[in-house]
Amino acid sequence: MIPEFARTLDELKEKLHTLRVYLDVAGKQLRLAAIEELLHSQEFWADTSRAREIMKEQRALKDVVDQPEAIGRELEELTVLLGLLREEEDPQTLKELGSSLRNLESQVVALELTTVMTGEYDQGNAILTINPGAGGTESQDWAQMLLRMYLRWAEASGHKTEVIDLLPAEEAGIKSATVTVAGKYAYGRLKAEMGVHRLVRISPFDANHRRHTSFASVFVYPEIDETIDVAIDEKDLRIDTYRSSGAGGQHVNVTDSAVRITHLPTKIVVSCQNERSQHKNKAMAMKVLRARLYDHYRREQEKEMAKYEGEKKDIAWGSQIRSYVLAPYQLVKDHRTDLETGNVEKVLDGEIEPFIDAFLLKGRSVSGAAK
Repeated sequence: MIPEFARTLDELKEKLHTLRVYLDVAGKQLRLAAIEELLHSQEFWADTSRAREIMKEQRALKDVVDQPEAIGRELEELTVLLGLLREEEDPQTLKELGSSLRNLESQVVALELTTVMTGEYDQGNAILTINPGAGGTESQDWAQMLLRMYLRWAEASGHKTEVIDLLPAEEAGIKSATVTVAGKYAYGRLKAEMGVHRLVRISPFDANHRRHTSFASVFVYPEIDETIDVAIDEKDLRIDTYRSSGAGGQHVNVTDSAVRITHLPTKIVVSCQNERSQHKNKAMAMKVLRARLYDHYRREQEKEMAKYEGEKKDIAWGSQIRSYVLAPYQLVKDHRTDLETGNVEKVLDGEIEPFIDAFLLKGRSVSGAAK
């Protein structure tokens, strides 16, 4: 066991060294030292605007530097501990060492992922929409299952969510859902989920208990900062109000507080109905519209729509990024990375991190990242 732990330590040290070079930790440390000197000068605080910018830069630099430094310290401590165990082996300490190494391996993977999520909005919040595809009630129910999966994932990841628009289907499931997901790297991670998701199961809506295939699409947009200028002409908007849908009873909203906004030139439609105030619903709908328009114009300008949303395909056979099979066997398989697991229940309960990580790291090893 000791030789195996020694190999793992060496591999982690080598990988950490490569990541430190790629992230230019040494250069960032020099810049942090220079900022520290600036903080002690009276002239620095005279220009409050510049001071704020530099303090913001300092926080960003520390975010990059602190994690590899902490991992490096732990690796050195474990190296010393392993040396002591070579002299006098202790089963309990060996067990603790193994646990510490597994934890460090997870930390190194998380650090590696930050080298992949370098897009302009990867560190920010996300807006996620889910729509059922071919399959009627089956797909509407599947869309609701996906909504639950992403809400569970967000909760476990420490992200805050708000369902800002939810259109229930007549029999079961949902016709559409829009959710805001707030937290660091929410967009950078969730963009890996964008595409068509396929479900195979024995239908709970089929009296003959036949196997059915259902589809639902997931789209993810970055939440755009108010400082980003997205031109929206009021005359290009059609704003409709309607009563919020709900379960009935005392919680039914009897006023037309829900808002639907159609951007006529692009035909983009957004809606919000979670607030009782029409004004708040309109403000949130405009926020979603700005994000979608920014995304639309960016794709149009770069002429690389397929890179972000995938080609315009039907939400049906042949276009899925991942399959979830509940019958005749249990399997979740990502068709982009070939990663699969037989524990479908855990995945549907929100344990989708391995699929996200595999997609983000696909085709990019740490050594490749350093080149």
